[in-house]
Amino acid sequence: MAKFKFVKISRNKKIRCLLNNVQGDIYVVFLHGFKSDLEGDKPKTLYKFCKRNKIGFLALEYSGHGKSYGKFEDGTISSWTQDAIKIIRKKLIRKKLILVGSSMGGWIGLNLLKSFNKRILAFVGIAPAPEFLDRLMWNKFSNKVKKQLVKDKFYIFDHGGYQYNISYNLIKDGRKNKIFNKKFKNKIFLTILHGKKDDVVPVSISKKIMKIFKNAKKKLVIIKRGDHSLSNKNNLKKLNKEIFYIYNKLRPSRMVG
Repeated sequence: MAKFKFVKISRNKKIRCLLNNVQGDIYVVFLHGFKSDLEGDKPKTLYKFCKRNKIGFLALEYSGHGKSYGKFEDGTISSWTQDAIKIIRKKLIRKKLILVGSSMGGWIGLNLLKSFNKRILAFVGIAPAPEFLDRLMWNKFSNKVKKQLVKDKFYIFDHGGYQYNISYNLIKDGRKNKIFNKKFKNKIFLTILHGKKDDVVPVSISKKIMKIFKNAKKKLVIIKRGDHSLSNKNNLKKLNKEIFYIYNKLRPSRMVG
Protein backbone atom coordinates (compact mmCIF):
# COMPACT_ATOMS: atom_id res chain seq x y z
CA MET A 1 0.00 0.00 0.00
CA ALA A 2 1.28 3.46 -0.90
CA LYS A 3 2.60 5.52 2.02
CA PHE A 4 2.30 9.29 1.82
CA LYS A 5 5.00 11.56 3.19
CA PHE A 6 4.99 15.25 4.04
CA VAL A 7 7.97 17.27 2.87
CA LYS A 8 8.74 20.72 4.28
CA ILE A 9 9.40 23.41 1.69
CA SER A 10 9.56 26.20 4.27
CA ARG A 11 9.03 26.65 8.01
CA ASN A 12 5.24 26.31 7.99
CA LYS A 13 4.61 24.76 4.59
CA LYS A 14 4.40 21.02 3.91
CA ILE A 15 3.68 19.25 0.63
CA ARG A 16 2.24 15.74 0.60
CA CYS A 17 4.20 13.35 -1.60
CA LEU A 18 4.26 9.78 -2.80
CA LEU A 19 7.84 8.58 -3.28
CA ASN A 20 9.47 5.36 -4.42
CA ASN A 21 13.22 5.63 -3.86
CA VAL A 22 15.48 3.47 -6.03
CA GLN A 23 19.17 3.45 -6.92
CA GLY A 24 18.50 4.32 -10.55
CA ASP A 25 19.07 7.80 -11.94
CA ILE A 26 15.75 8.16 -13.83
CA TYR A 27 12.56 9.06 -11.96
CA VAL A 28 8.96 9.31 -13.12
CA VAL A 29 7.38 12.47 -11.71
CA PHE A 30 3.57 12.67 -11.69
CA LEU A 31 1.84 16.06 -11.65
CA HIS A 32 -1.90 15.94 -10.95
CA GLY A 33 -4.67 18.14 -12.30
CA PHE A 34 -6.71 21.13 -11.16
CA LYS A 35 -8.17 20.61 -7.67
CA SER A 36 -7.14 16.96 -7.76
CA ASP A 37 -4.90 15.10 -5.28
CA LEU A 38 -2.85 11.95 -4.71
CA GLU A 39 -5.84 9.80 -3.82
CA GLY A 40 -6.79 9.22 -7.45
CA ASP A 41 -6.26 6.14 -9.60
CA LYS A 42 -3.50 7.61 -11.76
CA PRO A 43 -0.91 8.42 -9.06
CA LYS A 44 -1.61 5.21 -7.14
CA THR A 45 -1.45 3.04 -10.27
CA LEU A 46 1.76 4.68 -11.47
CA TYR A 47 3.31 4.31 -8.02
CA LYS A 48 2.55 0.57 -7.95
CA PHE A 49 3.73 0.09 -11.53
CA CYS A 50 7.02 1.87 -10.90
CA LYS A 51 7.58 0.00 -7.65
CA ARG A 52 7.07 -3.37 -9.36
CA ASN A 53 9.53 -2.41 -12.07
CA LYS A 54 12.04 -0.80 -9.68
CA ILE A 55 11.63 2.62 -11.29
CA GLY A 56 12.00 5.76 -9.20
CA PHE A 57 8.72 7.59 -8.72
CA LEU A 58 7.58 10.88 -7.20
CA ALA A 59 4.12 12.42 -7.07
CA LEU A 60 3.33 15.63 -5.22
CA GLU A 61 0.26 17.55 -4.13
CA TYR A 62 0.36 21.31 -4.71
CA SER A 63 -0.61 23.79 -2.00
CA GLY A 64 -4.36 23.96 -1.38
CA HIS A 65 -4.84 20.49 -2.88
CA GLY A 66 -5.53 17.31 -0.94
CA LYS A 67 -3.71 17.45 2.38
CA SER A 68 -0.91 19.84 1.46
CA TYR A 69 -0.64 23.22 3.19
CA GLY A 70 -2.66 26.31 2.32
CA LYS A 71 -5.98 27.22 0.76
CA PHE A 72 -6.86 26.37 -2.82
CA GLU A 73 -8.14 29.91 -3.42
CA ASP A 74 -4.69 31.36 -2.64
CA GLY A 75 -2.88 29.25 -5.22
CA THR A 76 -1.80 30.11 -8.76
CA ILE A 77 -0.08 28.37 -11.65
CA SER A 78 3.13 30.15 -10.61
CA SER A 79 2.91 29.06 -6.95
CA TRP A 80 2.00 25.47 -7.83
CA THR A 81 4.91 25.35 -10.27
CA GLN A 82 7.18 26.57 -7.48
CA ASP A 83 5.86 23.80 -5.21
CA ALA A 84 6.92 21.24 -7.82
CA ILE A 85 10.32 22.87 -8.33
CA LYS A 86 11.07 22.89 -4.59
CA ILE A 87 10.06 19.26 -4.07
CA ILE A 88 12.04 18.00 -7.07
CA ARG A 89 15.12 19.95 -6.00
CA LYS A 90 14.81 18.61 -2.46
CA LYS A 91 14.01 14.96 -3.15
CA LEU A 92 15.47 14.20 -6.59
CA ILE A 93 18.93 15.74 -6.50
CA ARG A 94 20.68 15.30 -9.87
CA LYS A 95 18.10 12.72 -11.02
CA LYS A 96 16.90 12.58 -14.63
CA LEU A 97 13.17 13.07 -15.05
CA ILE A 98 10.25 11.63 -17.00
CA LEU A 99 7.45 14.12 -16.33
CA VAL A 100 3.87 12.88 -16.43
CA GLY A 101 1.35 15.72 -16.37
CA SER A 102 -2.41 15.20 -16.14
CA SER A 103 -4.61 18.10 -17.33
CA MET A 104 -3.35 21.17 -15.41
CA GLY A 105 -0.37 19.03 -14.38
CA GLY A 106 0.61 19.12 -18.03
CA TRP A 107 0.85 22.91 -17.79
CA ILE A 108 2.95 22.64 -14.61
CA GLY A 109 5.17 20.07 -16.33
CA LEU A 110 5.77 22.28 -19.36
CA ASN A 111 6.70 25.12 -16.98
CA LEU A 112 9.33 22.86 -15.40
CA LEU A 113 11.26 22.61 -18.67
CA LYS A 114 12.73 26.03 -17.94
CA SER A 115 13.98 25.07 -14.47
CA PHE A 116 15.25 21.56 -15.16
CA ASN A 117 15.96 21.70 -18.91
CA LYS A 118 18.64 19.02 -19.53
CA ARG A 119 17.47 16.87 -16.62
CA ILE A 120 14.09 16.28 -18.31
CA LEU A 121 14.32 13.35 -20.70
CA ALA A 122 10.63 12.95 -21.50
CA PHE A 123 7.22 14.52 -21.10
CA VAL A 124 4.06 12.41 -21.05
CA GLY A 125 0.83 14.39 -21.16
CA ILE A 126 -2.58 13.06 -20.15
CA ALA A 127 -5.02 15.50 -21.80
CA PRO A 128 -2.63 18.35 -20.89
CA ALA A 129 -4.25 21.74 -20.44
CA PRO A 130 -1.79 24.63 -20.72
CA GLU A 131 -3.44 28.06 -20.71
CA PHE A 132 -6.81 26.52 -19.76
CA LEU A 133 -7.68 29.41 -17.43
CA ASP A 134 -8.10 31.78 -20.37
CA ARG A 135 -8.87 29.39 -23.22
CA LEU A 136 -11.34 27.10 -21.43
CA MET A 137 -12.65 29.33 -18.62
CA TRP A 138 -12.31 33.11 -18.95
CA ASN A 139 -13.07 33.17 -22.68
CA LYS A 140 -16.25 31.19 -22.05
CA PHE A 141 -17.47 33.21 -19.08
CA SER A 142 -20.31 35.66 -19.67
CA ASN A 143 -19.63 39.39 -19.31
CA LYS A 144 -21.61 39.28 -16.06
CA VAL A 145 -19.33 36.62 -14.59
CA LYS A 146 -16.21 38.45 -15.77
CA LYS A 147 -17.37 41.66 -14.11
CA GLN A 148 -18.14 39.79 -10.91
CA LEU A 149 -14.67 38.25 -10.90
CA VAL A 150 -12.98 41.60 -11.42
CA LYS A 151 -15.13 43.25 -8.73
CA ASP A 152 -15.36 40.54 -6.06
CA LYS A 153 -12.03 38.79 -6.89
CA PHE A 154 -13.71 35.36 -6.69
CA TYR A 155 -16.36 33.39 -8.53
CA ILE A 156 -17.86 30.01 -7.58
CA PHE A 157 -19.10 27.84 -10.41
CA ASP A 158 -20.04 24.21 -11.05
CA HIS A 159 -18.36 22.20 -13.76
CA GLY A 160 -18.46 18.48 -14.40
CA GLY A 161 -20.14 17.82 -11.06
CA TYR A 162 -17.50 19.73 -9.12
CA GLN A 163 -17.58 23.17 -7.53
CA TYR A 164 -14.69 25.57 -8.08
CA ASN A 165 -13.90 28.84 -6.36
CA ILE A 166 -11.88 30.74 -8.97
CA SER A 167 -9.91 33.84 -8.03
CA TYR A 168 -9.26 36.68 -10.44
CA ASN A 169 -5.65 36.50 -9.30
CA LEU A 170 -5.49 32.92 -10.61
CA ILE A 171 -6.76 34.06 -14.01
CA LYS A 172 -4.26 36.94 -14.18
CA ASP A 173 -1.37 34.74 -13.11
CA GLY A 174 -2.23 32.21 -15.81
CA ARG A 175 -1.48 34.89 -18.40
CA LYS A 176 2.06 35.11 -17.05
CA ASN A 177 2.56 31.41 -17.76
CA LYS A 178 1.91 31.24 -21.48
CA ILE A 179 3.12 28.17 -23.35
CA PHE A 180 1.91 28.53 -26.92
CA ASN A 181 3.99 31.63 -27.62
CA LYS A 182 7.16 29.56 -27.10
CA LYS A 183 9.20 27.16 -29.20
CA PHE A 184 10.81 24.27 -27.35
CA LYS A 185 14.05 22.88 -28.77
CA ASN A 186 14.37 20.09 -26.21
CA LYS A 187 15.34 16.75 -27.74
CA ILE A 188 13.03 14.76 -25.50
CA PHE A 189 10.45 12.02 -25.83
CA LEU A 190 7.07 13.74 -26.09
CA THR A 191 4.03 11.48 -25.78
CA ILE A 192 0.47 12.69 -25.23
CA LEU A 193 -2.60 10.58 -24.52
CA HIS A 194 -5.93 12.27 -25.16
CA GLY A 195 -9.46 10.88 -25.11
CA LYS A 196 -11.51 11.45 -28.23
CA LYS A 197 -14.58 11.94 -26.00
CA ASP A 198 -12.87 14.45 -23.73
CA ASP A 199 -15.49 17.15 -23.06
CA VAL A 200 -13.18 19.27 -20.88
CA VAL A 201 -9.99 19.79 -22.89
CA PRO A 202 -10.21 19.56 -26.69
CA VAL A 203 -7.74 17.38 -28.61
CA SER A 204 -6.69 20.52 -30.49
CA ILE A 205 -4.76 21.60 -27.37
CA SER A 206 -2.59 18.49 -27.54
CA LYS A 207 -2.01 19.04 -31.26
CA LYS A 208 -0.88 22.60 -30.51
CA ILE A 209 1.61 21.28 -27.96
CA MET A 210 3.04 18.94 -30.58
CA LYS A 211 3.69 21.88 -32.91
CA ILE A 212 5.75 23.92 -30.44
CA PHE A 213 8.25 21.09 -29.88
CA LYS A 214 10.55 21.15 -32.88
CA ASN A 215 13.14 18.50 -31.98
CA ALA A 216 11.21 16.07 -29.80
CA LYS A 217 10.42 12.44 -30.60
CA LYS A 218 6.69 13.03 -30.80
CA LYS A 219 3.71 10.71 -30.40
CA LEU A 220 0.04 11.63 -30.02
CA VAL A 221 -2.24 8.79 -28.90
CA ILE A 222 -5.96 9.49 -29.43
CA ILE A 223 -8.00 7.05 -27.34
CA LYS A 224 -11.25 6.40 -29.19
CA ARG A 225 -13.57 5.99 -26.20
CA GLY A 226 -11.45 7.96 -23.77
CA ASP A 227 -12.84 10.72 -21.55
CA HIS A 228 -10.87 13.51 -19.89
CA SER A 229 -9.58 11.58 -16.89
CA LEU A 230 -8.42 8.43 -18.76
CA SER A 231 -8.57 6.63 -15.40
CA ASN A 232 -10.23 3.34 -16.25
CA LYS A 233 -8.23 0.10 -16.15
CA ASN A 234 -7.50 -0.12 -19.88
CA ASN A 235 -6.43 3.51 -20.17
CA LEU A 236 -4.12 3.19 -17.17
CA LYS A 237 -2.53 0.14 -18.80
CA LYS A 238 -1.90 2.20 -21.93
CA LEU A 239 -0.34 4.93 -19.81
CA ASN A 240 1.95 2.43 -18.06
CA LYS A 241 3.04 0.95 -21.39
CA GLU A 242 3.84 4.33 -22.90
CA ILE A 243 5.89 5.32 -19.87
CA PHE A 244 7.70 2.01 -19.80
CA TYR A 245 8.43 2.21 -23.53
CA ILE A 246 10.13 5.57 -22.98
CA TYR A 247 11.94 4.35 -19.87
CA ASN A 248 13.14 1.29 -21.76
CA LYS A 249 14.53 3.48 -24.54
CA LEU A 250 16.37 5.57 -22.00
CA ARG A 251 17.52 2.70 -19.79
CA PRO A 252 16.83 -0.85 -21.11
CA SER A 253 15.09 -3.05 -18.58
CA ARG A 254 12.35 -5.65 -18.28
CA MET A 255 8.76 -4.83 -17.42
CA VAL A 256 7.01 -6.70 -14.64
CA GLY A 257 3.22 -6.88 -14.98
